[in-house]
Amino acid sequence: MNHDRTTSPGEPDSVSTRTVFGAPCWVSLTSRDVETTEAFYEAVFGWKWRSARLGDHFRIATANDIPVAGLGAVASMWQIAVAWTPYFAVPDADVAAARVRERGATVAVGPLSFPPGRAALLADRDGATFGIWEGDLMGGWETWRRSAPAFVRLHTRDAFDAAIFYGEILDWASADPASCEVRYEGGEVVLRSGGNVVARIESGALEAAPDPTVRPHWQVHFAVSDIRSCARVVASHGGSILRENEHEAVLRDPDGAQFTVTSRETP
Repeated sequence: MNHDRTTSPGEPDSVSTRTVFGAPCWVSLTSRDVETTEAFYEAVFGWKWRSARLGDHFRIATANDIPVAGLGAVASMWQIAVAWTPYFAVPDADVAAARVRERGATVAVGPLSFPPGRAALLADRDGATFGIWEGDLMGGWETWRRSAPAFVRLHTRDAFDAAIFYGEILDWASADPASCEVRYEGGEVVLRSGGNVVARIESGALEAAPDPTVRPHWQVHFAVSDIRSCARVVASHGGSILRENEHEAVLRDPDGAQFTVTSRETP
């Protein structure tokens, strides 16, 4: 694989979103200070960074030479929030964007061409930001999934309403064998692709009314072997620990973006 030419959530001759769709296939981070952000995540996860063909404002993180995440120095330039955003694989970005509009949600950017594919930045009806990607998946979906996030979780006001919305946008639980399976398990809506948990949607207790105080957002979970050690590295490199237990820690980078680290042993 020629990593120097890869610029986006995909590259030629890899798995296509027509083969694997509806599942998270990429994550990206917006930042105000690229140098500080790169140094922070290199210390926390051991990531290395390289340039992207999209321009000087964009970078690619790699783990063991495998592209795992994107970084855009566009938070100040585009006046957008500093945050991690998951991208979901779709067979047709135009169709998915049209479904978003039809359901009263927001198409913020795109779909735009980012060879070898197309992407759009969206927000659901409650304001949670997410992206879609149509095209080849970087290095193959399974390779990325093993090297990048453990899964992504949507914190929202009404998990069932959100599951219906995303299911209709992303063709979850369709008759196509490449689509994702959706079930209610352990108080959450759980999304599986190829038998693996790739996303979760939670909104509190089953009988509870939707909580109007919740700010809906997608949280990216990264798998680590030692949560306590990882959290200490975050704190010592300008980040902060918001919550921590034996199974996971909710963290914030120096620029303000939240993310979660999850134990590799956690199901």
